Amino acid sequence: MRFEFDAEKSERLRKNPKRGIGFEEAQEIFARPYYQDRRSDDPEQFRAIGWVGRLLYSLIFEVREDADGDYYHLVTLWRSTREEKELYEDHS
Repeated sequence: MRFEFDAEKSERLRKNPKRGIGFEEAQEIFARPYYQDRRSDDPEQFRAIGWVGRLLYSLIFEVREDADGDYYHLVTLWRSTREEKELYEDHS
């Protein structure tokens, strides 16, 4: 699985106390069981809810394609809300 993201945005997210991590760390979501649903159709975006360390995060991403195949473009992330925690618990 390949990932792409804006490095400057990743650093801003890491410095934001409500986020606390960047996209580099958020890739861990896909290494463990996670919940995924579709967030929007235009552009087609998905939400993944999963663990990074000991905290549950929600990550918005798009599946894009280049000459090497599909990759995940990471858009934004936040610590999961109570409703998102329930979704994760109900579906994983």
